[in-house]
Amino acid sequence: MDPVRRFDLATTPLREVNAALHADDLAGDYVITTPNGAHNVAVGLTAPVTVTVEGHVGYYAAGMNQRAEVVVTGNAGTGVAENMMSGTVVVHGNASQSAGATAHGGLLVVHGDAAARCGISMKGVDIVVGGNVGHNSAFMAQAGRMVVRGDAGDGLGDSVYEARLYVRGDVGTLGADCVAKPMRPEHVDELAGLLKAAGYDDDPADYTRYGSARQLYHFQAHNTY
Repeated sequence: MDPVRRFDLATTPLREVNAALHADDLAGDYVITTPNGAHNVAVGLTAPVTVTVEGHVGYYAAGMNQRAEVVVTGNAGTGVAENMMSGTVVVHGNASQSAGATAHGGLLVVHGDAAARCGISMKGVDIVVGGNVGHNSAFMAQAGRMVVRGDAGDGLGDSVYEARLYVRGDVGTLGADCVAKPMRPEHVDELAGLLKAAGYDDDPADYTRYGSARQLYHFQAHNTY
């Protein structure tokens, strides 16, 4: 079994740490300490390793992740897991704006709150937020699933495409072309699976599903006047 390798950002430059995490034949578990809000921590990982960051991180932590499991024990700044392709990213605190932006796959879990534009232009990622999300979350969300265990701010799902959104709490306002939809059995099963993957056991019956009304898909003649 590979021993846990530890990096202390108080003494080791971030560039060296990220370079080590991109080494050939990478395996095992890694721990990064004293991040102190550093940007671009554990970005672009392509190996099936586990990286635990003990503390708070700045912008774009775990961005472009592939295959790795990245755990942040504190809060995360703008763009955590941005453009993630696969793997898992877990934030035990809060996340700033644009969490999971443009992400294509994998699972992002934010156990606290996520700020504005969570899941903007998401393209296949699964996002589970334990608390609330801010305004314009899931804006232009193309594919994937978002689960919000708390409330959602104004403009939820504005111009959403085929992403499916599940919210347990209140929604400030729905964005353009976003509507409430019925929870069919397949959606109940899907939501239960997402909650379980994130470590929650909520009753799916407490949630409302939202998605595209598909009105923006079609040309409307009166919009030319």
